[in-house]
Amino acid sequence: QVQLVESGGGLVQAGGSLRLSCAASGGTFSSYIMGWFRQAPGKEREFAAAISWSIGSSYYADSVKGRFTISRDNAKNTVYLQMNSLKPEDTAVYYCAADRRAWAWTVGRTSDSYDYWGQGTQVTVFS
Repeated sequence: QVQLVESGGGLVQAGGSLRLSCAASGGTFSSYIMGWFRQAPGKEREFAAAISWSIGSSYYADSVKGRFTISRDNAKNTVYLQMNSLKPEDTAVYYCAADRRAWAWTVGRTSDSYDYWGQGTQVTVFS
């Protein structure tokens, strides 16, 4: 069983930055595809970014491309989401997720592609 714990959310002015962290325990972190999703009030959970176990393979939703960067540190079993140039529409609960298929090649952009989820961290961007 994999446990995921997010941190780093908060309140930030538009144009500012935040870095989210997701610490994983259990399982074989280095072999998992990791993703970040977000859910705004009254909206469906949506894909934000994902990173493969293969170094350098990262994927982004169009809405965050160029502003957000996903990275991972396998030695620390942690995945990060650096968020720059934040906008009020980025306000949401951000969730970290893990795909339990070790060494998988297909990176999912939907919630059902991921098996383990963190509890979420709130990001609020005000103008």
